[in-house]
This record gives sequence, C-alpha cells and structure tokens, in this order.
Amino acid sequence: MELPIPLRQGVERLLEKVPLPTLKQAAKTLSDRYRAELRDGRLHMAEEMAVKAYLATRLPATYAAVRASLDALSEARPDCAPKTLLDIGAGPGTVLWAALDLWPDLEQAVLIEASAAVRRVGEALATEAMTARVAWLAGDVTIDLADLKPAELVTCAYVLDEIGPASLPKLIDRLWHLTDNTLLVVEPGTPAGWQRILAVRRQLVEAGAHVLAPCPHEAPCPLVPPDWCHFSRRVARSRLHRLAKDADVPWEDEKFIYVAASRHAVAPPQARVIAPPKSGSGKVLLKLCEKDGSAGEKLFTKRDGDAFRLARRLDWGDTV
Repeated sequence: MELPIPLRQGVERLLEKVPLPTLKQAAKTLSDRYRAELRDGRLHMAEEMAVKAYLATRLPATYAAVRASLDALSEARPDCAPKTLLDIGAGPGTVLWAALDLWPDLEQAVLIEASAAVRRVGEALATEAMTARVAWLAGDVTIDLADLKPAELVTCAYVLDEIGPASLPKLIDRLWHLTDNTLLVVEPGTPAGWQRILAVRRQLVEAGAHVLAPCPHEAPCPLVPPDWCHFSRRVARSRLHRLAKDADVPWEDEKFIYVAASRHAVAPPQARVIAPPKSGSGKVLLKLCEKDGSAGEKLFTKRDGDAFRLARRLDWGDTV
C-alpha cells in the first residue's frame, strides 16, 4: 500500500532540502519517544524537524494501517460513504488522505491537532489536492472537544498512546457522543496498544455501540496474554526512509490494532483471520476469531473441498 501520488509528491517537496544528519537525529528522537510511550507533557511533534522526520519515516506506515482499518470498516458496512469527518489528533492529515482515497465524495472534514508545526505541514500538504472542505483546529484532545459538531465518521488514530490512562474513558465517551454513525480508533499493534483498544471496545459496547471490525462478535476478547490481537501491513521504504533509519531492508511491517463501532448493527462475518496463515502441502492452518466469541486454530485440507480452496486465498486480517 503506497501513499496517494499528490501526498507523496508533497512530502518529497517538503523534505528535498533537509540535511540528512539532521533528519536522522530527529527520526531517532521521535522513534525513541514513540517506543517509550512518553507522556512528559511535551508533544512528540512540537518542532518542525520532528514533523519532517515523521513524514520521512512514519507517515507511509501509519497511512497503511489507517487505510487497512478503513477498508475493514467499509467491508463491514458497504453502504458507508461518509460526507463528514472529524479526526481527533490528526497529525499531518493521515486519516483525511486515507478517507478521501476510499471515499472521494467526502465533503467536509474537521481536524483537531495540538501541534502548530504539524498543522502547518498538514495544511501545506493538503492545499493543492483536497476536494473536501477542510478545517484545521488547534486543540488538546482531552479538554478541547466541547464545542465540536458531530460527524458521520469520527476517527482517532495513533493518539491514545500519548494520553494518560485516567483521561481515556472521558475522551472515548466524548468521541462516541460526537459520532453520528461510525467511530474508528487505531493504535500501534503492541500488547499495550491492544489493551487500550480492548478498553475502548468494552466502553463502546457498554454504551450500546455495535462492533463492526475487527471482531466478528461483541463478547469479551477470547485471547489471553501473552497472546494479543493485531494485524500487519508491509510498507515499501523510500530511499530517504532507508537512509534516515540506517535501514538495509527496503520494506517494513507496520503492526496495528483497531476497533470500528457503529450506531447501526450489521450482520457479522463468520470469523476473521487473526494471525499469518500457515500453509503446507495440501493444508492450511488458520487462526480464527469466530462469531461465537471463541478463537483458535483450524486446519483445512484438500478433503475440505471449497472450504480449503477459500482458506488458501485468505490472509491475515481477512474475514471468512
């Protein structure tokens, strides 16, 4: 999955004159903060160079994760074609670009972002390519959501890891009240990210929301630590990305976890593949989260006929 061409070209223009040593140091600092999940009162991308490091090393991966999550939402609700978007903690507009790529008829978007440096970059990237009416608003997502208008699609991607656990229930409650139709929350695919998504999911189900994806049920998650639910997208690294991270491999795997919830119930799939399939001669082993709330591995062989042929085509994250 690649960035949309206008976005990729905009990023290249912003980065073309940045000295590589400066970019590498900024990328390392940003990566260290994300990995440590620092909550020290400072924004991860308060400075312009941190934003540019994000564009070079993180944007392609977060875009891929967000787009995959939106695709799963769209698969669960094929009739979903939102006209309004509210994105909380918008960064440089990652969700907006992914949503417009999937739903070109999106008409209006409100993006909340605390960092002035990020907002400036996001506005610069969007200037020439956006068909939707876009409003960028300054705001702390934990305290500045009171005067916002509801939207058909509300999103919050790669944000909760920067927020203290005590503030999360109030934030999720506010996001749900701002949701006219569907809410999507995306987090890094770490055990800690999964736990945050589980907490969000529990709260939304208790509030009457209907889970669209990834779960094919609304029962408690059947997985038990050290196992955890997450998904992955392979992302090609640009030459600058490899140089900024001193990386030899021309790709990276972005692991992520998400929950999409709606005010409208849908017929759930029978199951979802929640791990990479294991294939052998005449057999496929799938780890499935199933409609009845259970999870486990299921073996398909040639003797299973059509079920085996279907299983061979499935990948991590697909529905059955």
